[in-house]
Amino acid sequence: MKKRKVVILHNQVTDDSPKDELDVLVQADAVFKSLSELGYQPVTVPFSLAFEKTIRAIKKLNPLFVFNLVESVEGNGQLIHLAPALLDHLNVPYTGCSQEAIFVTSNKILSKKLLQLAGIASPSWLWAENPLEAQALGAGTYLLKSVWEHASNWFDDSSIVTVKDAVELRSFLEKKNQNGHGRFFAEKYIEGRELNVAILAGTFLPASEIRFVEFPADKLKIVDFRAKWEADSFEYIHTPRCFDFSDADQPLLSELQAIARRCWEFFNLRGYARVDFRVDGQGRPWVLEINSNPCLSPDGGFNAAAERMGLTFTNLVERIIADCVGI
Repeated sequence: MKKRKVVILHNQVTDDSPKDELDVLVQADAVFKSLSELGYQPVTVPFSLAFEKTIRAIKKLNPLFVFNLVESVEGNGQLIHLAPALLDHLNVPYTGCSQEAIFVTSNKILSKKLLQLAGIASPSWLWAENPLEAQALGAGTYLLKSVWEHASNWFDDSSIVTVKDAVELRSFLEKKNQNGHGRFFAEKYIEGRELNVAILAGTFLPASEIRFVEFPADKLKIVDFRAKWEADSFEYIHTPRCFDFSDADQPLLSELQAIARRCWEFFNLRGYARVDFRVDGQGRPWVLEINSNPCLSPDGGFNAAAERMGLTFTNLVERIIADCVGI
């Protein structure tokens, strides 16, 4: 029987690409093996701004569907929605979230505004175009985060500021926005626990917590670029992922699932997603970010949560396909 062709679409990378971008090749390789195991004939196709080349490749292959792993385009997260937009244009089914869902969740400011409309708490923020809201911000510690890129990108110690008022915060933000790495916004730092809720085809996977082990008293408990990608760094070594919770945490976990379900439905997500939370000292959850199409590396957090549920990586891929493509 002739195998069914499937395209694995991923962002084009080079040997000089940073670690976070090169990781997509690890994901593509793992998905390739699982698709082969499921009886498909996978073909990898890199995605860039050379749309005509991509269109010709997809039309020539005439795939049953596309497994979309595009996380950025030519190193720019602002263009991530172009891949599903092109696939919609070609009327080719694909896995993961729609172009609309990817756009609104990737734009952190738009996402926060929509969370506000949905009645879901997200930390206060400041950016260049919300001067009125800035009046409500006071003294405190803020994180200068990219509007479009993953939260850890371009994030280091210089992205943490402590200010006396919104005027001083705006000054720091203006300087950050002049560094040539895209647009940034300031978000109120929430002291507390960091938890993640992963959702697979509408089903919750076991929640996880990032533990900040032996962090010095003067070091903020955040997951920055080093914590995610530099394996020999203090931040990476001292931020283990944990799936074990006490009975006392069960009401909190139920609340996090309810909020994550609201995000899944409100943003019309599909396939797979992850909602990142901070829980403050009073036990109140705050949504930091909604990750549509989160990383699928075998050693990543999403697959780790799936394994806790007894799923193999191929089971994971199969469920994503069934939810998005109906096969």
